[in-house]
Amino acid sequence: MFWFLLITMVVVVAAVTLAVVGGGDSEVLPEVAPEQLVDPLPVARPVDRADVEALRLPVAVRGYRMADVDDVLVRLGAELAERDARIAELEGALAGAAGGGDGEDDHS
Repeated sequence: MFWFLLITMVVVVAAVTLAVVGGGDSEVLPEVAPEQLVDPLPVARPVDRADVEALRLPVAVRGYRMADVDDVLVRLGAELAERDARIAELEGALAGAAGGGDGEDDHS
């Protein structure tokens, strides 16, 4: 009985090893393409809040905690929206000052 179990164990180990190694040149399993981020951020214009909100990053076994990344992206989106609103406000004020100040400099 001992020899039967020993031979059976050797056959099972050899079969598993052959299955894992592949037994030849052909691959048992094809190589998996790594999941990579396809950059959806615009190239022709500045990034805005909607771009940040639409951004989805791939999940990896070893990486960052998703909750932390989500928090940073929410903050970044809010700050971008605030920045864009402030820029629009300043551009509007500048356009108003430039449009209203054309005739005031003539004191002669």
